Amino acid sequence: MLRFLPLKLGRLYRCLKLLLVVGLFVILLMNTHNLFASFQKNELTDRRFINLNKCPACFGTSWCRKFMNGQVSFETWGRLRFLDVFNVKNVYFAQYGEPREGTRRVVLKRLGSNQELAEIDQKICKRATGRPRCDLIQAMYKTEFARINGDVRLLTPEVVEGWSDLVHCPSQRLLDRVVRRYAETKDSGSFLLKNLKDTERMQLLMTLAFNPEPLVLQSFPSDEGWPFAKYLGACGRVVAVNYVGEELWSFYNAPWEKRVDLARQLMDIAEQLTNNDFEFALYLLDVSFDNFAVGPRDGKVIVVDAENVLVADKRLIKQNKPESYDVWYESRFEECDREACLSFSKDSLCSRVTVDHNYYAVCQNLLSRYATWRGTTGGLLHDPPAHIAKDGQLQALLDECTKPKKRYGRFQAAKELREYLTQLAAASSSATAR
Repeated sequence: MLRFLPLKLGRLYRCLKLLLVVGLFVILLMNTHNLFASFQKNELTDRRFINLNKCPACFGTSWCRKFMNGQVSFETWGRLRFLDVFNVKNVYFAQYGEPREGTRRVVLKRLGSNQELAEIDQKICKRATGRPRCDLIQAMYKTEFARINGDVRLLTPEVVEGWSDLVHCPSQRLLDRVVRRYAETKDSGSFLLKNLKDTERMQLLMTLAFNPEPLVLQSFPSDEGWPFAKYLGACGRVVAVNYVGEELWSFYNAPWEKRVDLARQLMDIAEQLTNNDFEFALYLLDVSFDNFAVGPRDGKVIVVDAENVLVADKRLIKQNKPESYDVWYESRFEECDREACLSFSKDSLCSRVTVDHNYYAVCQNLLSRYATWRGTTGGLLHDPPAHIAKDGQLQALLDECTKPKKRYGRFQAAKELREYLTQLAAASSSATAR
């Protein structure tokens, strides 16, 4: 009887596949009128669709002229509104065109699910009126977003501390950087709040509280070598960023040489975000295959989801010298029953100079045999060639980087793993060149 089981499962899979196709066909028939309308109209020119009517309870207006002029348009599948039910994260692919430059692909984000966006509206209304529904524009002027007005010279840590991961433990140096590099104003370049219009201040503060990803991209831009997607602009509650390439998950079964190169880059990112000349440590709190992408031409790995990035000012930590500030902090490996989970203490990340969190996050959730994603285990470096598997060095370094046996073992293992992957990548390049 057991040998008939694969046949039954195969039939079940085909039946489910057929039901899915039939279901989609029925949905198409029910939405025929909307389907044709979707292809005829560019909804990105609709103020209500992009929530421009909710400003200043929005993320910015720097790209509104481009949206209203029809320079930004959804790609084919993005035009079909009935498919939004599958697009929980509200991330879309679009084409952006300039007369002299032609068109290029961009990514549009609402920075949250429909439910999360509705909840922020309710919170604004409750803070202003005590009711969940209200005139959102008027309500914004009665919230803490408006109380920080032009009379306030600087955005200070005590005002915004804890609003989001970016400002879980902000320093004045970090906040000055955020304000000075704020891209949703024509007069950027000053760290003084008084140089921002009232609406611009409210938009900045709302972004900081709701989803600070645009501010991370602006404060640590790709043009200066930071491994993040390039921020382009915003209109209403839609943010545009540069399209990087296919997500890292697409390379899970790529040739070994390609996966080694990607793994090396991931470890380099972990090092750069941990130790850099600016003495800002950027800790990735959400690390999964979906949060990284790979450039199609240069093969460069980039972080494409920067919502959950905690920034600690090492210079301030050294200056204030909190308890145990100079004791190395080791992230603790913990088994869990879900994908892409991490164990960390935000307070420890904020109060230690030397921290191994980024090495731990990349090794555990992306590279090692403990990495799980979409029901698959083994990590990006699964199934190495026989001679590398037999040598055992790679496996030993990955294990020590993920679940160290020695005290401070992860720090040394991460260093040696970067060197080892660099050697493997160089050897692969030499072999290809011959």
